[in-house]
Amino acid sequence: MHGTRILQEADRLMTVCNSCRYCEGLCAVFPAMEMRRAFSDGDLNYLANLCHSCGACYADCQFSPPHEFNVNVPKTLAVARAESYAAYAWPRAFAGAFARNGLVISMIAALSVAAFIFGFAAVNDRGVLTGIHTGPGAFYKLMPHNAMALLFGLALLYAILALVMGVRAFWRDIGKPVGMTTDAKALLQAVRDAGELRYLDGRGVGCFNEDDQPTDRRKLYHHFTFYGFALCFAATCVGTLYHYLLAREAPYAWWDLPVVLGTLGGIGLVVGPLGLLGEKWKRDRVLVDEQRMGMDTAFILMLFLTSITGLALLLWRETAAMGPLLALHLGVVFALFITMPYGKFVHGIYRFVALVRYARERQMMAE
Repeated sequence: MHGTRILQEADRLMTVCNSCRYCEGLCAVFPAMEMRRAFSDGDLNYLANLCHSCGACYADCQFSPPHEFNVNVPKTLAVARAESYAAYAWPRAFAGAFARNGLVISMIAALSVAAFIFGFAAVNDRGVLTGIHTGPGAFYKLMPHNAMALLFGLALLYAILALVMGVRAFWRDIGKPVGMTTDAKALLQAVRDAGELRYLDGRGVGCFNEDDQPTDRRKLYHHFTFYGFALCFAATCVGTLYHYLLAREAPYAWWDLPVVLGTLGGIGLVVGPLGLLGEKWKRDRVLVDEQRMGMDTAFILMLFLTSITGLALLLWRETAAMGPLLALHLGVVFALFITMPYGKFVHGIYRFVALVRYARERQMMAE
């Protein structure tokens, strides 16, 4: 017996697939499945987070609907994967945030933006909020640097703590075989697999859509999104070093490294999310977890809003629009930070952990 109905269904499908093994060369899910004869809840959550939802196994399966076996691995594992996020959430009291994630994120984002706008107006007079500020330290005329650093530092630390605790629970649940340790070789292989999105291509043909024409555009837009996010994070880190080590205050010139990195990252976080939204609506509905479309869409839109408000702030930072744009950007970023552990952001981390486990299992089998 399993803890949920979807895990019970996933067990049934994995048992059927283990008897067939026609799809064993498509991705990591099926070789990992073949290493097992029975499936615990942790095993099934592990396999669900290994799945990249390319849809190739559904297209190739001789038992997919309308066959009486009704084998639909991508959708079943998509539902199980989404439920695993809530199962490992920390604190447990916030697990319910995954149920209506789109609504939760929308409300938090709106409240965060409103808080920054009205906060700026309350602390400063309206002339400061709508005035023109230029040169080093212009942003801090609306909100002191120390207050900004403290607020966002605490939000980021909380997000990191919640994510670490969730991943810790996931790692413990998926189990660690006797004699298994995560060595550098397995970690490096997982980094490579994640960085290349190795299993998001349906064994080279791409992801399957409603027109039954597989493409690899989802892979491309995932790359834009991931590396755009990484560049924006790098820009923040470099800006922090500028401030504390070089005593240089934001905003920086167009040619300074934080601005260059942030601009490139912002472009990636515009192209990637927009592309992912477009591809999401092209997918065959039989392959996706439609009940969680709100969670996927909310996270993609949050990334898009983070980048577009940042780019707008860069373009109009020397105009009267700087104050409202800064409040809007900070509100969106703050909402992104505090909702990261309770939305689609966690899928990348859990999938990476699953890839680490899979890389080590393959090594053990080869030894």
